[in-house]
Amino acid sequence: MTRPHGYARYRLDGCRCYTCGWAVAQYNDAREHAMRRGTWQPYVDAEPVRVHVRNLQDCDMGLRTIAARAGVDRKRLQAVLNGRPERGTPPQQQMRPALAAAVLAIEPTLENLAPNTPISPLGTRRRAHALIAVGWPRQHLAAHLGMTHSNFNAMLASPHVLARRALAVRAMYDALWRADPAQHGASARGIRDARARAAAEGWAPPGAWDDDTIDDPEAFPDWTGQCGTVEGFWAHRYITAPACQPCRDAFNANGRARKAAAQEGTTQ
Repeated sequence: MTRPHGYARYRLDGCRCYTCGWAVAQYNDAREHAMRRGTWQPYVDAEPVRVHVRNLQDCDMGLRTIAARAGVDRKRLQAVLNGRPERGTPPQQQMRPALAAAVLAIEPTLENLAPNTPISPLGTRRRAHALIAVGWPRQHLAAHLGMTHSNFNAMLASPHVLARRALAVRAMYDALWRADPAQHGASARGIRDARARAAAEGWAPPGAWDDDTIDDPEAFPDWTGQCGTVEGFWAHRYITAPACQPCRDAFNANGRARKAAAQEGTTQ
């Protein structure tokens, strides 16, 4: 691989073109100014980077993917993690600040995972179910993804989903959640059946989900704008939707509190 022109190519490949020479001059000038100010820090502790890379690997990110996202050579990260056994050197204890910053900036987001990484299907299911709740028949969603109806159903029933599929479903959700299924070829019966299935299963529509929490296992859909309160419980009745768990919990807790207050009043 040919390095781009700049400081590294000047130092490592001996290139003496104007661009490489200018990069070295800029580097030396910045270093001298930093040394005079007492802020020169050529190396930083490698341990935080080592811990971060291990955490990324625990999230199913491969070292090759991490290196590519950070824009560094994979062998640089291998030296940080395991040293260079062929040279008899232990894991690095220090590293350049720019390299450390580039690696620490990598997060285990869906976009950063390898395409075939298996992940939790929760967010994918919630998005698909939300689209069905507003009338999108499953066969239309499957066709949008380039899948067969049976494969689409199998994906939603699976204990894992591939990262590339989760990304595709997320893009589909963003494109369709405000669209009218009828204007995209869905029949009136198909729309009616999709909505009826979602109502029977208790699947929340897009409006009940927050984009920031739809993938969170601890999150619940907010059907009413007041979910988790007694008011939310009665709002479910108003919209003829089954009360969600947070609303049932709030209603039951309120009932217990009122009963306890009444009992306390009779004993006084």
